[in-house]
Amino acid sequence: MIRALLRNVLRWAALAGAAFVLLSILAVLMLRYVPVHGSMVMLERKVEAWVAGERLPIQQQWRPWDELSDQAKLAVIAAEDQRFPHHRGFDVDEMRRAWQASRNGGRLRGASTISQQTAKNLFLWTGRSWMRKGLEAWFTVLIEALWPKQRILEVYLNIAEWDHGVFGLEAAGQHYFGVSSDRINEAQASRLAAILPNPRAWDASRPGPHVERRSQWIRQQMRNLGGARYLDQLNAD
Repeated sequence: MIRALLRNVLRWAALAGAAFVLLSILAVLMLRYVPVHGSMVMLERKVEAWVAGERLPIQQQWRPWDELSDQAKLAVIAAEDQRFPHHRGFDVDEMRRAWQASRNGGRLRGASTISQQTAKNLFLWTGRSWMRKGLEAWFTVLIEALWPKQRILEVYLNIAEWDHGVFGLEAAGQHYFGVSSDRINEAQASRLAAILPNPRAWDASRPGPHVERRSQWIRQQMRNLGGARYLDQLNAD
C-alpha cells in the first residue's frame, strides 16, 4: 500500500516537473518575440500595496531596442555587469571575488548579472531563498540559450524597477527627467543606473552624495568601455 502510494507520488511529481520544464521553455520562447508589458515584480508590488490598503498605479510602457537610449544601455552595463556581452548568464569571476571578500570579513555583496536580474524580475518574486535562487538559475540558463544578448538587455530595460510603481526606461525617463527613453543623455543615464540597487529609496533627479559619486563612477566606466561602440558586441550576437 505504502509502496504503491509512493510510486503514485513520484509519478505525479515527475509529470509536474516535466510540465514545468515544458511550460517555462515555451514562455521564454514566446517572450523572445512579443513585447513584455508586465513582470512578477510588478505583480508583487501591486499585491503588497493592496495588502497595505494603498493604491499603486504601475507606470510602464514597452519601448523596442531602437527607442532605448544607447547611453542608458551602456550605463546599465557599466554599473551592473561589465562582462555582459561575454558571459553566458553567470559571471564566475565576479562570484568568486564576492565570495572571497565575504570570507575575508567583508559584507557578502551581490554578483548577479543582467541576465540573472532579468530572469528574477520577469518570472520570480523578490526575497532570498534557495528555491528562488534555483529557479533564477534555471530561467537564466533558458534566456541565455533562447534569447540574444540584445533581447535580454531590451527586456531588462523595459521591466527594471526605478521607483514606487515606476518600471522600465520610458517610465523612468518621464518620471525623473520629463524625457522619453530615446532622449536620455549620459548624465541622466548614469543617475538612473546609479539608483538601480535601491530604486525605491534613491532619487535620480535629486541625487544625494552617494548616488552622485556612483553616477560619476558609472560615467567613467562608460568611457572606459569604449562608449556606444561597446554595444556593437550585442548587436553582433
